[in-house]
Amino acid sequence: MSGKVVLLNVVGLTPQLSAHAPRIRQLGTPQPLRSPLPAVTCTSQATMLTGVMPEKHGIVGNGWYFRDTGEIRFWQQSNALIQAETVYQELGPGRTAKMFWWFNQGAPVAWSATPKPHYGSDGSKQFGILDQTGCDLVARLGEFPFHAFWGPMAGLPSSQWIARAAAEVIRQQQPELTLVYLPHLDYDYQRFPDHDPARVAEVDACAGEVIDAAQAVGARVVVVSEYGLVPVSRAVLINRVLREAGWLVVRDGPFGEMLMPMDSDAFAVTDHQLAHVYVRRPELIPDVRRRLEAVDGIADVVDPGDISLGHERSGELVALAEPDAWFAYYYWLSDARAPDFARCVDIHRKPGYDPCELFMTSKARAAARLFQKKVGMRYRMDVIPLDPSLVRGSHGLRPEPQHGPVIVGEDAPEDMCQVKEYLHRLLSR
Repeated sequence: MSGKVVLLNVVGLTPQLSAHAPRIRQLGTPQPLRSPLPAVTCTSQATMLTGVMPEKHGIVGNGWYFRDTGEIRFWQQSNALIQAETVYQELGPGRTAKMFWWFNQGAPVAWSATPKPHYGSDGSKQFGILDQTGCDLVARLGEFPFHAFWGPMAGLPSSQWIARAAAEVIRQQQPELTLVYLPHLDYDYQRFPDHDPARVAEVDACAGEVIDAAQAVGARVVVVSEYGLVPVSRAVLINRVLREAGWLVVRDGPFGEMLMPMDSDAFAVTDHQLAHVYVRRPELIPDVRRRLEAVDGIADVVDPGDISLGHERSGELVALAEPDAWFAYYYWLSDARAPDFARCVDIHRKPGYDPCELFMTSKARAAARLFQKKVGMRYRMDVIPLDPSLVRGSHGLRPEPQHGPVIVGEDAPEDMCQVKEYLHRLLSR
């Protein structure tokens, strides 16, 4: 190996939006990049890193049903979940830096940084990152702005911090391969149907800091994105459909109704515009398929193998939304019986992705909860609205190429499965 490469993941960037990103366009002509299904963060990243589809690498979404434990789990960080060889495994130790890409924990890389809160025995949580870069990032840059990484306050500061952190690592450690994740466009493009070019200009400035650092050490920069966001106008409450059919089971209790996956004949793990539908009894699969095919907002219900998702982690069926629709995880029939975590930012407890976490019911309520925390009272940050109509952007399908993921680089490939081999080629120059 002789070259250095920075793979800069600008989430939500598309060939069309790149017209507003002059620093990125200086690297080359933006080209469409074909994604896997679902076109979501974890699946797309794993596909680029391994060069194979999810039926082989096993990352079938941002989360899935773990049949061995009976749990639905999202946003897991263990690198061991990837069931195919990654580019950094092939490079060997001491050569790669992984800055906020997913599946960071336990990854065989020399340098990494990833979000990792601290959890107290009393249920309290303190935000923080796991910094294994050798650059003492918090001392240099200040605390990572966790509130700006996800939740109602998510916005530019998190991408600015990550860009500066990546620039520090690139300059100090000079990795052969550096993976950098900038999530800025993911936020407002889910909140609003119109894609404000100002957001692209902001993330382009962040990218510029990384590009400057890369050029200072003689590294090539390749820009990719995982998906393009599209406007949506309706939510499909697929789990309520399954519950009303008598297939989905809940347990009521002091903290609201809880989904009981192991007792349910059918339930859905929702992930933007795709849902894995787990059916316990094989003889029910045709009935479940017919029921879902009749639901407004569902474009198709397919066997996972038909879309390269034929893996044991996938559902028995996969539902695909209409282009202007997305899947909400809600399974309760009355908001009065919603589980207590539904009104919180709680990405690990919810049995599906919840973009409503980007919204807030009341700033006054949030201020009151923060006061309770400050004075040592028990509190619950229940400020997330139960209104899926607020969500105006989503992803997960394959839109028209100009509105889908992008790649910017010399002789760049057309498919995410080719990114791994492309990186090897660049590193060998």
